[in-house]
Amino acid sequence: MKARIKPDVGFSPRFCVFLIVFTLVLGACATTPALATPAKTPSTTTFDQQLQTQLTAKMKEMRVPGAVIFVQSARTGSWTTSLGTSDLATNAPMNPSLHFRIGSITKTFTGTVILQLVDEGKLRLDDPIARYEPQVPNGAHITIRELLNMRSGLYNYSEDPGFEQTLSNHPNTVWTPQELVAIGFKHPAYFAPGKDFHYSNTNTILLGMVIEHITGHTAVSEFQRRIFTPLGMNNTSMPPQTSSAMPVPYSQGYMLNTPAKQGAAQQLLNVTTWNPSWTWTAGGAISTLHDLQIWSKALATGKLLKPATQKERLTWDTKLPGDIGYGLAIANYAGFIGHNGQLPGYQSFMSYMQAKDETIIILTNLYAAPDGSEPADSLAKIIIKDLSS
Repeated sequence: MKARIKPDVGFSPRFCVFLIVFTLVLGACATTPALATPAKTPSTTTFDQQLQTQLTAKMKEMRVPGAVIFVQSARTGSWTTSLGTSDLATNAPMNPSLHFRIGSITKTFTGTVILQLVDEGKLRLDDPIARYEPQVPNGAHITIRELLNMRSGLYNYSEDPGFEQTLSNHPNTVWTPQELVAIGFKHPAYFAPGKDFHYSNTNTILLGMVIEHITGHTAVSEFQRRIFTPLGMNNTSMPPQTSSAMPVPYSQGYMLNTPAKQGAAQQLLNVTTWNPSWTWTAGGAISTLHDLQIWSKALATGKLLKPATQKERLTWDTKLPGDIGYGLAIANYAGFIGHNGQLPGYQSFMSYMQAKDETIIILTNLYAAPDGSEPADSLAKIIIKDLSS
C-alpha cells in the first residue's frame, strides 16, 4: 500500500500547534520495536533517568522506530542517547553516528549563504527578487527579505494537490528547481508581499536559485565552501538531484501508510530511498548529530555573519501563536534559536539558547505520528519542559 502524504519540510501549521503547547508548558512494520538502552555520558543523573523514561514512553505512543537525542545544559551537563532501532528489518540499534535527512534545517544553510552575500555587498535584503529571477509573479515588489522571512505571499508548491499526488504515487520523480517554482507560480498569491506570514518552500527554492545566479556556482558547492568546510561539518551534504543515496552509516526512514480500508491498521513503510529532489535548498540536506551540534551554536550566534547582519536575521517580524518568532530562515522558540525539519522518513529539531548555553538536537526516523504530529518536535517539548523545571 502506498503512503499518502501532504508534503512538508519543516515549520508546518501542525508545528505551530506544538509551539502553542510548548509555550503553555513553559508558563514496526506492524509493531513498534522495543527501545534500546541509551548511550550517554558516564554519570547517570536523575535528570537523565527521568528524561529517558518520558522520551521512551512518548516514542512508543507515537510509533517512532528510533531517535538520536542530544541535550546540553549548564545545569544538567551533556546527555546523548540513542533510543529504538535504525532499521526495522534487522532491528539494528539506533546510533549517534548515523546520517539522517534533516529537511528544513536546510533552510538555515540557504539563508546563511544569502546573508553572507549581503555581507559581501553582492545583494541587499531589500532587493526585489525580479532583479535575479524576472519570471517571479509580482517579483518587482517581493524582496529577498520577504523570501527569507516567509512574507512573500508566494504559493507553496508543495501544497499543490497535483504535486502531492505525483510525490505520493511516483516518489522517485526527479524535480528541477525551475519545475518546482513554476508549480507555485500557477497559483494566486496568499496575500500582498509583506502583509502576512505563510511558510512556503517556493521562497527557499528561489533563494537557492539566487545563490547560483550571483555566485555562478551550484548552491550545493556554496554550502560546502562557505559552511560545511569552514566549520568542519564533514558529515553534512546535499545529494545530487538525481540521487536518493544516503552516506554510510545511515538510519532507515519510515512513514505510516494510508489504510487500504476504514479500520485497517497503519503500517510503517520504509521510504528511505524516496528522491528528495523536490526539497533542494528548502530541505534536501543530510547530516549527523555531531555536525548539528556544531551548526546549532554557529547558527544561533552568527559565527559566519557580521554582527549587524546576524541582528537583522534575528529580527522577529513575525510573531506566531505562543509568542514564537520567525526571522530570516530561522525560528525563535521562546529563546531557543534554530529550526525543525520534516520530509518522508525523517523529522528533526535543532535549537540553541545562548543566554543559558543550552542545546537540543533530536533526529528521528519517522515522518509523522498516527495523529499527524511531528515526532522530534514532540520530544523537544518534553525536554524543554524538563529543562525549565
